[in-house]
Amino acid sequence: MEEENLNATVTYFILSGFSYNIPVQIFLFCVFSLIYVITLMGNIAIIMVIRNCSHLQNPMYFFLSHLSFLDICYSSVTVPKVLLNFFNGQTISYNKCITQMFFILLTGGAEVFILTAMAYDRYIAIHDPLHYIETMNVLFCKQLVGSAWTTGLLYAIANTVPVLKLVFCGPNIIRHFSCEFPSLLALSCTETTASKIMFYVTGGIVGMFTFSLTLVSYINIFITILKMNSAEARKKTFSTCSSHLIVVALFYVTGYFRYLRPNSISSVVMDELSSVQYSISTPMLNPIIYSLKTKEVREAIKQFLIIKQINQ
Repeated sequence: MEEENLNATVTYFILSGFSYNIPVQIFLFCVFSLIYVITLMGNIAIIMVIRNCSHLQNPMYFFLSHLSFLDICYSSVTVPKVLLNFFNGQTISYNKCITQMFFILLTGGAEVFILTAMAYDRYIAIHDPLHYIETMNVLFCKQLVGSAWTTGLLYAIANTVPVLKLVFCGPNIIRHFSCEFPSLLALSCTETTASKIMFYVTGGIVGMFTFSLTLVSYINIFITILKMNSAEARKKTFSTCSSHLIVVALFYVTGYFRYLRPNSISSVVMDELSSVQYSISTPMLNPIIYSLKTKEVREAIKQFLIIKQINQ
């Protein structure tokens, strides 16, 4: 593969992820195309069902619809470019690469806050059901969603601006399938200490803050569940929360491994697998998990499909 002259400023990068033989690339193209179609259809279905079903107009489903919208955005930042790379070359311009990195940070940062808001919502619903509607009122829910997007935006800006000051003079081969922060930083010809410090400080603050709130919420949820006298109530409550807990685990574990793991255990294959999980697979799995684990969503989808068939 060709590289820019070491004395020249890089104007484009080569995304070398998934650089396998043609049959493997065709197979991966088919797999990722199917995943992306399922992601779009599944999350759009969740949004439409929640919007059109009156009995799903509560905070839990309000946050779920926003999570579905975020998953569409998050997946669309990387997957279309990955699909194009299989047959249309693996190059990406400098500006498009920086833009992709920015939106990965924006949507990823917003998603962890939405997941945290959903954990807090479940805590209030289970721990203090009598004041649930009063506490999780419409204005407060909108403020939480707005705060998620604002925090994601600030997080993305804080980490993108230092990267803009870096010089890339070669090589220009990104050993990944997208322009994620760690992969891009590794190619800089200038000192990256300031960028790394900013990333670990902001990532640590956002990550630890959201993870701590989520963890505390679920510890209190489990304590409340264990205090319930009815086994049926415990089962139903845990079933409702387990879908969200699975989604949180999938996103946090793979995301933290990709961005915060020590360099000593880094490898191209492991980085690709973890990135595929949280940026490609998880947005697809979220609507499937919620549909399978949440009875209200399953029933609403069935009713929605029946109504659509009757109208046709």
